[in-house]
Amino acid sequence: MATEYGQGYGFDGGPGFAGGDERRHRLPAVLRAPVEGRTWRELGHVLIGLPVSILLFTYAVTMVSLGAGLLVTFLGVPVLAAALAGCRGFGALERMRARALLGLEVADPEPLRMRKPGAMAWMGAVLKSGASWRALLYSVLHLPWAVFSFVVAVNVWALGWGLLTYPLWFWVFPMYAGQDGIQLYGDETHRVYLDNPFEITVTALVGLLFTMATPWIVRALTMVDRLLVHGLLGPSRLASRVVELESDRGVVVDTAAADLRRIERDLHDGAQARLVALAMDLGLAKEKLQEDPEAAVRMVDEAHGEVKTALQELRDLARGIHPAVLTDRGLDAALSAVASRCTVPVRVEVDLAERPAPAIEGIAYFTVSELLQNISKHARATWAGVEVWRTENRLMLQVVDNGVGGAEVSQGSGLAGLAERLDAVDGILVVDSPAGGPTRVTAELPWRGAHVR
Repeated sequence: MATEYGQGYGFDGGPGFAGGDERRHRLPAVLRAPVEGRTWRELGHVLIGLPVSILLFTYAVTMVSLGAGLLVTFLGVPVLAAALAGCRGFGALERMRARALLGLEVADPEPLRMRKPGAMAWMGAVLKSGASWRALLYSVLHLPWAVFSFVVAVNVWALGWGLLTYPLWFWVFPMYAGQDGIQLYGDETHRVYLDNPFEITVTALVGLLFTMATPWIVRALTMVDRLLVHGLLGPSRLASRVVELESDRGVVVDTAAADLRRIERDLHDGAQARLVALAMDLGLAKEKLQEDPEAAVRMVDEAHGEVKTALQELRDLARGIHPAVLTDRGLDAALSAVASRCTVPVRVEVDLAERPAPAIEGIAYFTVSELLQNISKHARATWAGVEVWRTENRLMLQVVDNGVGGAEVSQGSGLAGLAERLDAVDGILVVDSPAGGPTRVTAELPWRGAHVR
Protein backbone atom coordinates (compact mmCIF):
# COMPACT_ATOMS: atom_id res chain seq x y z
CA MET A 1 0.00 0.00 0.00
CA ALA A 2 2.77 2.40 0.85
CA THR A 3 4.38 2.15 -2.57
CA GLU A 4 1.22 3.54 -4.16
CA TYR A 5 0.91 6.54 -1.92
CA GLY A 6 0.76 9.86 -3.68
CA GLN A 7 -0.07 8.43 -7.12
CA GLY A 8 -3.32 8.91 -8.95
CA TYR A 9 -6.16 11.31 -8.27
CA GLY A 10 -4.22 14.08 -9.97
CA PHE A 11 -1.95 14.87 -7.02
CA ASP A 12 1.73 15.71 -7.44
CA GLY A 13 2.85 15.21 -3.86
CA GLY A 14 2.27 18.76 -2.74
CA PRO A 15 4.29 21.94 -2.87
CA GLY A 16 7.05 20.47 -0.73
CA PHE A 17 7.85 18.02 -3.48
CA ALA A 18 7.12 20.14 -6.54
CA GLY A 19 9.84 19.54 -9.09
CA GLY A 20 11.55 17.05 -6.77
CA ASP A 21 11.07 13.69 -8.47
CA GLU A 22 14.47 12.54 -7.29
CA ARG A 23 13.65 13.32 -3.69
CA ARG A 24 10.32 11.62 -4.04
CA HIS A 25 12.10 8.42 -5.04
CA ARG A 26 14.71 8.63 -2.32
CA LEU A 27 12.23 8.75 0.57
CA PRO A 28 9.90 5.80 1.10
CA ALA A 29 6.25 6.71 0.85
CA VAL A 30 5.59 5.81 4.47
CA LEU A 31 8.13 8.44 5.61
CA ARG A 32 7.11 11.26 3.31
CA ALA A 33 3.35 10.72 3.65
CA PRO A 34 2.92 12.66 6.94
CA VAL A 35 4.29 15.84 5.36
CA GLU A 36 2.96 15.50 1.80
CA GLY A 37 0.50 18.00 0.49
CA ARG A 38 -2.01 15.30 -0.33
CA THR A 39 -2.22 14.22 3.30
CA TRP A 40 -2.87 17.76 4.48
CA ARG A 41 -5.50 18.31 1.80
CA GLU A 42 -7.30 15.14 2.80
CA LEU A 43 -7.08 16.12 6.47
CA GLY A 44 -8.44 19.54 5.55
CA HIS A 45 -11.34 17.86 3.74
CA VAL A 46 -12.19 15.90 6.88
CA LEU A 47 -11.94 18.97 9.14
CA ILE A 48 -14.02 21.17 6.83
CA GLY A 49 -16.49 18.35 6.31
CA LEU A 50 -17.96 18.55 9.80
CA PRO A 51 -19.18 22.18 9.75
CA VAL A 52 -20.30 21.80 6.14
CA SER A 53 -22.26 18.65 7.00
CA ILE A 54 -23.87 20.30 10.01
CA LEU A 55 -25.00 23.21 7.85
CA LEU A 56 -26.20 20.92 5.06
CA PHE A 57 -28.00 18.53 7.43
CA THR A 58 -29.70 21.39 9.25
CA TYR A 59 -30.86 22.98 6.01
CA ALA A 60 -32.10 19.71 4.50
CA VAL A 61 -33.97 18.47 7.58
CA THR A 62 -35.51 21.87 8.33
CA MET A 63 -36.66 22.58 4.79
CA VAL A 64 -37.92 19.08 4.07
CA SER A 65 -39.77 18.91 7.39
CA LEU A 66 -41.31 22.30 6.73
CA GLY A 67 -42.29 21.33 3.19
CA ALA A 68 -43.75 18.00 4.31
CA GLY A 69 -45.73 19.74 7.03
CA LEU A 70 -47.13 22.24 4.57
CA LEU A 71 -48.13 19.66 1.97
CA VAL A 72 -51.68 19.87 3.24
CA THR A 73 -51.62 23.28 1.59
CA PHE A 74 -50.17 24.29 -1.75
CA LEU A 75 -47.24 26.00 0.00
CA GLY A 76 -45.64 22.64 0.76
CA VAL A 77 -44.82 21.94 -2.87
CA PRO A 78 -42.65 25.02 -3.55
CA VAL A 79 -40.99 24.68 -0.13
CA LEU A 80 -40.12 21.05 -0.81
CA ALA A 81 -38.90 21.94 -4.31
CA ALA A 82 -36.73 24.71 -2.83
CA ALA A 83 -35.34 22.23 -0.30
CA LEU A 84 -34.32 19.80 -3.05
CA ALA A 85 -32.92 22.60 -5.21
CA GLY A 86 -30.84 23.79 -2.27
CA CYS A 87 -29.53 20.26 -1.75
CA ARG A 88 -28.53 20.17 -5.41
CA GLY A 89 -26.67 23.44 -4.92
CA PHE A 90 -24.87 22.08 -1.88
CA GLY A 91 -24.06 18.99 -3.95
CA ALA A 92 -22.32 21.17 -6.53
CA LEU A 93 -20.23 22.73 -3.76
CA GLU A 94 -19.37 19.29 -2.39
CA ARG A 95 -18.20 18.14 -5.82
CA MET A 96 -15.99 21.24 -6.02
CA ARG A 97 -14.61 20.54 -2.54
CA ALA A 98 -13.90 16.92 -3.43
CA ARG A 99 -12.22 18.02 -6.66
CA ALA A 100 -10.00 20.57 -4.91
CA LEU A 101 -9.04 18.55 -1.81
CA LEU A 102 -9.42 14.91 -2.86
CA GLY A 103 -8.61 15.17 -6.56
CA LEU A 104 -11.92 13.44 -7.33
CA GLU A 105 -13.47 14.31 -10.68
CA VAL A 106 -17.22 13.71 -10.63
CA ALA A 107 -19.41 14.79 -13.54
CA ASP A 108 -22.47 16.91 -12.90
CA PRO A 109 -25.72 14.97 -12.55
CA GLU A 110 -28.32 14.97 -15.27
CA PRO A 111 -29.93 18.42 -15.70
CA LEU A 112 -33.56 19.14 -14.98
CA ARG A 113 -35.85 18.15 -17.83
CA MET A 114 -38.64 20.68 -18.31
CA ARG A 115 -41.10 20.30 -21.18
CA LYS A 116 -42.05 23.96 -20.95
CA PRO A 117 -40.79 27.01 -19.04
CA GLY A 118 -42.44 28.25 -15.89
CA ALA A 119 -42.41 27.92 -12.12
CA MET A 120 -44.75 24.92 -12.06
CA ALA A 121 -42.70 23.07 -14.65
CA TRP A 122 -39.52 23.83 -12.69
CA MET A 123 -40.99 22.54 -9.41
CA GLY A 124 -42.21 19.39 -11.13
CA ALA A 125 -38.80 18.79 -12.72
CA VAL A 126 -37.02 19.24 -9.37
CA LEU A 127 -39.38 16.87 -7.58
CA LYS A 128 -39.14 14.23 -10.33
CA SER A 129 -35.36 14.40 -10.65
CA GLY A 130 -33.53 11.46 -9.10
CA ALA A 131 -30.44 13.65 -8.67
CA SER A 132 -32.39 15.94 -6.32
CA TRP A 133 -33.36 13.08 -4.03
CA ARG A 134 -29.86 11.62 -4.10
CA ALA A 135 -28.52 15.03 -3.02
CA LEU A 136 -31.02 15.04 -0.15
CA LEU A 137 -29.91 11.54 0.84
CA TYR A 138 -26.29 12.71 0.82
CA SER A 139 -27.22 15.64 3.07
CA VAL A 140 -28.68 13.27 5.66
CA LEU A 141 -26.13 10.46 5.48
CA HIS A 142 -22.98 12.54 5.44
CA LEU A 143 -23.40 14.11 8.89
CA PRO A 144 -22.90 10.97 11.03
CA TRP A 145 -19.96 9.96 8.88
CA ALA A 146 -18.48 13.47 9.08
CA VAL A 147 -18.72 13.39 12.89
CA PHE A 148 -17.04 9.98 13.06
CA SER A 149 -14.24 10.82 10.60
CA PHE A 150 -13.63 14.21 12.26
CA VAL A 151 -13.25 12.65 15.73
CA VAL A 152 -11.02 9.82 14.52
CA ALA A 153 -8.80 12.01 12.33
CA VAL A 154 -8.32 14.77 14.92
CA ASN A 155 -7.56 12.38 17.76
CA VAL A 156 -5.18 10.18 15.80
CA TRP A 157 -3.42 13.18 14.30
CA ALA A 158 -3.10 15.00 17.64
CA LEU A 159 -1.97 11.85 19.48
CA GLY A 160 0.68 11.01 16.91
CA TRP A 161 2.22 14.47 16.64
CA GLY A 162 1.86 15.07 20.39
CA LEU A 163 3.77 11.92 21.32
CA LEU A 164 6.33 12.38 18.54
CA THR A 165 7.21 15.90 19.66
CA TYR A 166 7.06 15.09 23.40
CA PRO A 167 10.87 15.31 23.80
CA LEU A 168 10.66 18.95 22.66
CA TRP A 169 8.11 20.10 25.22
CA PHE A 170 8.01 17.59 28.14
CA TRP A 171 9.68 20.24 30.35
CA VAL A 172 6.32 22.09 30.32
CA PHE A 173 4.88 19.69 32.92
CA PRO A 174 7.40 20.18 35.77
CA MET A 175 7.74 23.88 35.11
CA TYR A 176 4.09 24.88 34.70
CA ALA A 177 1.97 21.94 35.91
CA GLY A 178 3.92 20.73 38.93
CA GLN A 179 4.23 17.22 37.45
CA ASP A 180 7.19 15.20 36.31
CA GLY A 181 5.76 14.41 32.88
CA ILE A 182 2.82 12.65 31.28
CA GLN A 183 1.05 10.67 33.99
CA LEU A 184 0.28 7.07 33.02
CA TYR A 185 -1.13 5.95 36.38
CA GLY A 186 -1.94 7.55 39.72
CA ASP A 187 -3.70 6.78 43.02
CA GLU A 188 -3.35 7.94 46.62
CA THR A 189 0.06 6.32 47.05
CA HIS A 190 1.55 5.76 43.59
CA ARG A 191 2.05 7.90 40.51
CA VAL A 192 3.77 6.86 37.31
CA TYR A 193 5.12 9.50 34.93
CA LEU A 194 7.00 9.43 31.63
CA ASP A 195 9.94 11.44 32.82
CA ASN A 196 13.23 9.62 32.07
CA PRO A 197 15.14 9.48 28.76
CA PHE A 198 14.18 5.89 27.98
CA GLU A 199 10.48 6.47 28.52
CA ILE A 200 10.59 9.70 26.55
CA THR A 201 12.32 7.92 23.65
CA VAL A 202 9.75 5.11 23.67
CA THR A 203 6.97 7.72 23.74
CA ALA A 204 8.44 9.48 20.71
CA LEU A 205 8.75 6.19 18.83
CA VAL A 206 5.13 5.33 19.55
CA GLY A 207 4.21 8.82 18.35
CA LEU A 208 6.22 8.20 15.18
CA LEU A 209 4.20 5.06 14.50
CA PHE A 210 0.94 6.93 15.00
CA THR A 211 2.18 9.80 12.82
CA MET A 212 3.14 7.47 9.98
CA ALA A 213 -0.20 5.64 10.27
CA THR A 214 -2.29 8.83 10.31
CA PRO A 215 -2.15 9.50 6.51
CA TRP A 216 -3.45 6.02 5.76
CA ILE A 217 -6.20 6.31 8.35
CA VAL A 218 -7.24 9.65 6.88
CA ARG A 219 -7.00 8.11 3.41
CA ALA A 220 -9.37 5.33 4.45
CA LEU A 221 -11.80 7.87 5.93
CA THR A 222 -11.82 9.99 2.78
CA MET A 223 -12.42 6.92 0.63
CA VAL A 224 -15.92 6.80 2.13
CA ASP A 225 -16.33 10.49 1.23
CA ARG A 226 -15.27 9.68 -2.31
CA LEU A 227 -17.83 6.90 -2.53
CA LEU A 228 -20.60 9.12 -1.18
CA VAL A 229 -19.81 11.98 -3.55
CA HIS A 230 -19.40 9.72 -6.56
CA GLY A 231 -22.44 7.59 -5.83
CA LEU A 232 -24.93 10.25 -4.68
CA LEU A 233 -23.82 13.55 -6.21
CA GLY A 234 -22.75 12.38 -9.66
CA PRO A 235 -24.86 11.23 -12.59
CA SER A 236 -26.79 8.01 -12.15
CA ARG A 237 -25.77 4.91 -14.04
CA LEU A 238 -28.92 5.13 -16.09
CA ALA A 239 -28.24 8.75 -17.05
CA SER A 240 -24.62 7.92 -17.91
CA ARG A 241 -25.83 5.03 -20.03
CA VAL A 242 -28.31 7.27 -21.84
CA VAL A 243 -25.56 9.79 -22.65
CA GLU A 244 -23.33 6.97 -23.86
CA LEU A 245 -26.07 5.54 -26.06
CA GLU A 246 -26.83 8.97 -27.50
CA SER A 247 -23.16 9.38 -28.36
CA ASP A 248 -23.04 5.89 -29.88
CA ARG A 249 -26.18 6.63 -31.89
CA GLY A 250 -24.46 9.70 -33.32
CA VAL A 251 -21.45 7.57 -34.29
CA VAL A 252 -23.70 5.02 -35.97
CA VAL A 253 -25.54 7.73 -37.92
CA ASP A 254 -22.26 9.35 -39.02
CA THR A 255 -20.83 5.98 -40.01
CA ALA A 256 -23.92 5.08 -42.02
CA ALA A 257 -23.83 8.46 -43.76
CA ALA A 258 -20.15 8.02 -44.58
CA ASP A 259 -20.83 4.53 -45.97
CA LEU A 260 -23.63 5.88 -48.16
CA ARG A 261 -21.34 8.64 -49.47
CA ARG A 262 -18.66 6.05 -50.20
CA ILE A 263 -21.12 3.82 -52.08
CA GLU A 264 -22.42 6.80 -54.03
CA ARG A 265 -18.88 7.88 -54.90
CA ASP A 266 -17.88 4.36 -55.96
CA LEU A 267 -20.96 4.02 -58.14
CA HIS A 268 -20.48 7.46 -59.69
CA ASP A 269 -16.76 7.11 -60.36
CA GLY A 270 -16.80 3.40 -61.23
CA ALA A 271 -19.70 1.36 -62.55
CA GLN A 272 -21.87 4.35 -63.45
CA ALA A 273 -19.11 5.98 -65.51
CA ARG A 274 -18.40 2.70 -67.30
CA LEU A 275 -22.08 2.14 -68.04
CA VAL A 276 -22.38 5.66 -69.49
CA ALA A 277 -19.36 5.05 -71.70
CA LEU A 278 -20.80 1.65 -72.63
CA ALA A 279 -24.09 3.23 -73.71
CA MET A 280 -22.23 5.74 -75.87
CA ASP A 281 -20.12 3.01 -77.47
CA LEU A 282 -23.18 0.90 -78.23
CA GLY A 283 -24.87 3.95 -79.75
CA LEU A 284 -21.90 4.52 -82.04
CA ALA A 285 -21.80 0.83 -82.92
CA LYS A 286 -25.48 0.96 -83.85
CA GLU A 287 -24.83 3.89 -86.18
CA LYS A 288 -21.89 2.12 -87.86
CA LEU A 289 -23.69 -1.20 -88.15
CA GLN A 290 -24.86 -0.45 -91.72
CA GLU A 291 -21.91 1.65 -92.90
CA ASP A 292 -18.96 -0.29 -91.38
CA PRO A 293 -20.00 -3.67 -89.94
CA GLU A 294 -16.43 -4.64 -89.02
CA ALA A 295 -15.91 -1.46 -86.94
CA ALA A 296 -19.31 -2.04 -85.33
CA VAL A 297 -18.23 -5.59 -84.37
CA ARG A 298 -15.01 -4.26 -82.83
CA MET A 299 -16.94 -1.65 -80.85
CA VAL A 300 -19.44 -4.27 -79.62
CA ASP A 301 -16.52 -6.49 -78.59
CA GLU A 302 -14.96 -3.61 -76.63
CA ALA A 303 -18.34 -2.88 -75.07
CA HIS A 304 -18.56 -6.51 -74.01
CA GLY A 305 -15.25 -6.14 -72.15
CA GLU A 306 -16.52 -2.99 -70.48
CA VAL A 307 -19.62 -4.88 -69.35
CA LYS A 308 -17.45 -7.53 -67.69
CA THR A 309 -15.40 -4.84 -65.94
CA ALA A 310 -18.53 -3.04 -64.74
CA LEU A 311 -19.99 -6.30 -63.45
CA GLN A 312 -16.79 -7.02 -61.53
CA GLU A 313 -16.85 -3.55 -60.00
CA LEU A 314 -20.48 -4.03 -58.97
CA ARG A 315 -19.60 -7.40 -57.41
CA ASP A 316 -16.74 -5.77 -55.47
CA LEU A 317 -19.04 -3.00 -54.34
CA ALA A 318 -21.71 -5.49 -53.24
CA ARG A 319 -19.03 -7.47 -51.39
CA GLY A 320 -18.02 -4.27 -49.61
CA ILE A 321 -21.61 -3.64 -48.53
CA HIS A 322 -22.34 -7.18 -47.37
CA PRO A 323 -20.71 -10.21 -49.01
CA ALA A 324 -22.97 -13.05 -50.07
CA VAL A 325 -20.53 -15.63 -48.68
CA LEU A 326 -20.96 -14.15 -45.21
CA THR A 327 -24.74 -14.44 -45.43
CA ASP A 328 -24.67 -17.96 -46.84
CA ARG A 329 -21.73 -19.63 -45.07
CA GLY A 330 -20.78 -17.48 -42.06
CA LEU A 331 -17.57 -15.96 -40.70
CA ASP A 332 -15.26 -18.91 -41.35
CA ALA A 333 -15.75 -18.94 -45.11
CA ALA A 334 -16.06 -15.14 -45.39
CA LEU A 335 -12.82 -14.46 -43.49
CA SER A 336 -11.02 -17.16 -45.48
CA ALA A 337 -12.07 -15.36 -48.64
CA VAL A 338 -10.76 -12.06 -47.27
CA ALA A 339 -7.50 -13.69 -46.21
CA SER A 340 -6.97 -15.11 -49.70
CA ARG A 341 -6.93 -11.56 -51.09
CA CYS A 342 -4.35 -10.32 -48.57
CA THR A 343 -0.82 -9.68 -49.86
CA VAL A 344 0.74 -11.85 -47.13
CA PRO A 345 -0.07 -15.42 -46.07
CA VAL A 346 -2.84 -15.42 -43.45
CA ARG A 347 -3.80 -18.26 -41.11
CA VAL A 348 -7.51 -18.17 -40.17
CA GLU A 349 -8.95 -20.04 -37.18
CA VAL A 350 -12.66 -19.66 -36.38
CA ASP A 351 -13.91 -21.57 -33.34
CA LEU A 352 -17.65 -20.90 -33.15
CA ALA A 353 -20.28 -23.52 -32.37
CA GLU A 354 -23.02 -21.21 -33.68
CA ARG A 355 -23.29 -17.94 -35.53
CA PRO A 356 -23.75 -14.59 -33.77
CA ALA A 357 -26.44 -12.06 -34.62
CA PRO A 358 -26.26 -10.82 -38.25
CA ALA A 359 -25.28 -7.26 -37.28
CA ILE A 360 -22.47 -8.47 -35.02
CA GLU A 361 -21.33 -10.94 -37.66
CA GLY A 362 -21.15 -8.14 -40.23
CA ILE A 363 -19.16 -5.86 -37.92
CA ALA A 364 -16.75 -8.69 -37.14
CA TYR A 365 -16.24 -9.34 -40.87
CA PHE A 366 -15.55 -5.72 -41.74
CA THR A 367 -13.26 -5.33 -38.71
CA VAL A 368 -11.04 -8.19 -39.84
CA SER A 369 -11.22 -6.97 -43.45
CA GLU A 370 -9.98 -3.51 -42.53
CA LEU A 371 -7.23 -4.88 -40.29
CA LEU A 372 -5.98 -7.19 -43.03
CA GLN A 373 -6.11 -4.29 -45.49
CA ASN A 374 -3.94 -2.26 -43.10
CA ILE A 375 -1.48 -5.16 -42.93
CA SER A 376 -1.29 -5.28 -46.75
CA LYS A 377 -0.68 -1.52 -47.02
CA HIS A 378 1.43 -0.57 -44.01
CA ALA A 379 2.74 -3.47 -41.92
CA ARG A 380 5.49 -4.84 -44.21
CA ALA A 381 4.76 -8.23 -42.67
CA THR A 382 5.57 -11.72 -43.98
CA TRP A 383 2.68 -13.49 -42.26
CA ALA A 384 -0.53 -12.74 -40.37
CA GLY A 385 -3.04 -14.66 -38.30
CA VAL A 386 -6.74 -14.29 -37.57
CA GLU A 387 -8.47 -15.97 -34.65
CA VAL A 388 -12.17 -15.82 -33.81
CA TRP A 389 -13.75 -17.41 -30.75
CA ARG A 390 -16.53 -16.94 -28.23
CA THR A 391 -16.08 -16.22 -24.51
CA GLU A 392 -19.36 -16.39 -22.61
CA ASN A 393 -21.53 -13.68 -24.20
CA ARG A 394 -18.71 -11.95 -26.10
CA LEU A 395 -17.32 -12.51 -29.59
CA MET A 396 -13.53 -12.19 -29.64
CA LEU A 397 -11.38 -11.34 -32.66
CA GLN A 398 -7.61 -11.20 -32.82
CA VAL A 399 -5.44 -10.23 -35.78
CA VAL A 400 -1.66 -10.66 -35.46
CA ASP A 401 1.19 -9.85 -37.84
CA ASN A 402 4.99 -9.76 -37.68
CA GLY A 403 5.32 -6.36 -39.33
CA VAL A 404 7.14 -3.22 -38.26
CA GLY A 405 4.60 -2.27 -35.56
CA GLY A 406 3.95 1.25 -34.42
CA ALA A 407 0.19 1.18 -35.08
CA GLU A 408 -1.74 3.66 -32.93
CA VAL A 409 -5.39 4.49 -32.38
CA SER A 410 -4.78 8.18 -33.07
CA GLN A 411 -7.39 10.76 -34.01
CA GLY A 412 -8.29 10.51 -37.66
CA SER A 413 -6.63 7.15 -38.27
CA GLY A 414 -8.39 4.09 -39.62
CA LEU A 415 -8.01 2.34 -36.28
CA ALA A 416 -9.70 5.26 -34.53
CA GLY A 417 -12.69 4.99 -36.86
CA LEU A 418 -12.76 1.25 -36.30
CA ALA A 419 -12.71 1.75 -32.54
CA GLU A 420 -15.63 4.18 -32.80
CA ARG A 421 -17.66 1.65 -34.78
CA LEU A 422 -17.03 -1.05 -32.22
CA ASP A 423 -17.82 1.30 -29.37
CA ALA A 424 -21.17 2.08 -30.98
CA VAL A 425 -22.25 -1.53 -30.32
CA ASP A 426 -20.57 -1.84 -26.89
CA GLY A 427 -17.43 -3.30 -28.42
CA ILE A 428 -13.79 -2.75 -27.51
CA LEU A 429 -10.66 -2.43 -29.64
CA VAL A 430 -7.24 -2.99 -28.04
CA VAL A 431 -4.05 -2.37 -30.05
CA ASP A 432 -0.68 -3.72 -28.90
CA SER A 433 1.88 -2.60 -31.47
CA PRO A 434 5.36 -1.78 -30.13
CA ALA A 435 7.91 -0.31 -32.50
CA GLY A 436 9.51 -3.18 -34.42
CA GLY A 437 6.48 -5.40 -33.97
CA PRO A 438 4.73 -7.70 -33.69
CA THR A 439 1.28 -6.09 -33.82
CA ARG A 440 -1.64 -7.66 -32.01
CA VAL A 441 -5.12 -6.15 -32.40
CA THR A 442 -7.90 -7.61 -30.27
CA ALA A 443 -11.56 -6.75 -30.77
CA GLU A 444 -14.38 -7.68 -28.43
CA LEU A 445 -18.03 -7.59 -29.49
CA PRO A 446 -21.28 -8.52 -27.76
CA TRP A 447 -22.69 -11.84 -28.91
CA ARG A 448 -26.37 -10.76 -28.85
CA GLY A 449 -28.14 -14.02 -29.44
CA ALA A 450 -28.01 -16.80 -31.96
CA HIS A 451 -28.06 -16.25 -35.70
CA VAL A 452 -31.54 -16.88 -37.07
CA ARG A 453 -32.29 -17.48 -40.78
